[in-house]
Amino acid sequence: MQALLDNYVAVLLAAVVGFTLVGTAVIVSRLVAPYSTSNQKDISYECGMLPAAEPVRSQLHFRYYLFAILFLIFDVEAVFLFPWAVTFLNVGKAAFYEMVLFIAILGAGLAYAWKKGVLQWK
Repeated sequence: MQALLDNYVAVLLAAVVGFTLVGTAVIVSRLVAPYSTSNQKDISYECGMLPAAEPVRSQLHFRYYLFAILFLIFDVEAVFLFPWAVTFLNVGKAAFYEMVLFIAILGAGLAYAWKKGVLQWK
């Protein structure tokens, strides 16, 4: 039990030191760094050329977000599959069937996304 508490003390100490260093850096940079506002600093690019008459902010199509979510889903699948594949022979039949169920659920999600046309670039 004492070794477990020692590990938590080390993590707590690292967190406190990390927050202290970051907080100190932010405060010192705010106090020491020069700060001024001007119309020139408000433009998008500080290269000397005025921006076009179009709005500076551009919106992304929602399909980019759908691709990102699908990427995250299958990235998480890879995180679970690699350790499972390394210990495949030692885990037994129950773990095999659980992984088959996991892959089936992800496959159903992919089939649903495919059916809804998420994977088609328009």
